Amino acid sequence: MDRVKNKVAIVTGGALGIGRSASILLAQEGAKVAITDINQEEGEKLAESIQQDGGQAKFWLMNTATEKDVKNTFKDIEEKFGRIDTLVNNAGIAGVNKPTDEVTEEEWDKVTSVNVKGVFFCTKHVIPYMRKVKGGSIINLSSIYGLIGAPDLPPYHASKGAVTLMTKTDALFYAKDKIRVNSIHPGYIWTPLVAEIADKFDGGKKAFLNTVGPLHALGHIGEPDDIGWGIVYLASDESKFMTGSELVIDGGYTAK
Repeated sequence: MDRVKNKVAIVTGGALGIGRSASILLAQEGAKVAITDINQEEGEKLAESIQQDGGQAKFWLMNTATEKDVKNTFKDIEEKFGRIDTLVNNAGIAGVNKPTDEVTEEEWDKVTSVNVKGVFFCTKHVIPYMRKVKGGSIINLSSIYGLIGAPDLPPYHASKGAVTLMTKTDALFYAKDKIRVNSIHPGYIWTPLVAEIADKFDGGKKAFLNTVGPLHALGHIGEPDDIGWGIVYLASDESKFMTGSELVIDGGYTAK
């Protein structure tokens, strides 16, 4: 219950899916959680639920793709909770699913503004607060598609590949400050983002699960808590000798 006791954690895209799981589990393990999202209704409901269960959490409406928004929100979080120890860069979108030569500039920019620029802005503006407390953990949500390719979602693949290398670069930059930076690479996890993809799949949800599940060695897709517990590990001192690393939680998808 105390794996991250007295730590303050920011979770971007914290209202639903993996972000929701991370927020709940971090609070259960003793952290004060700053839930940020553009989904105000779900974010506020989650913060209230965590509080009712005895945890500490507050919601902030924040768009990670807007630097001023990130800067002001992080300042407010530090003032509210007194420090910042952990940043979970989870906010992300899938974008369009069509060949690269059919993707428009606007479609490309929409994905990279959240998935890449958002990680950049949040990392940039959390570093000064982590330096104040002489350390911290930045956890970047990449993907199996930050490690391998597939013939779909070109902007998404490019963005997650970028996050993988941003993680390693920042791990080297900030090791001297005792700030650890690691990436998590989920396989398919049943989240609202994946559910949206499943709805558009030829044959619907059942066909999607029957097709995608067996691509994982364990034979099925994962649940948000499968990733949430990985986030708790990287936020905790249990992972104190881990930086610049890729935590792959993919049911064996990339083992082939």
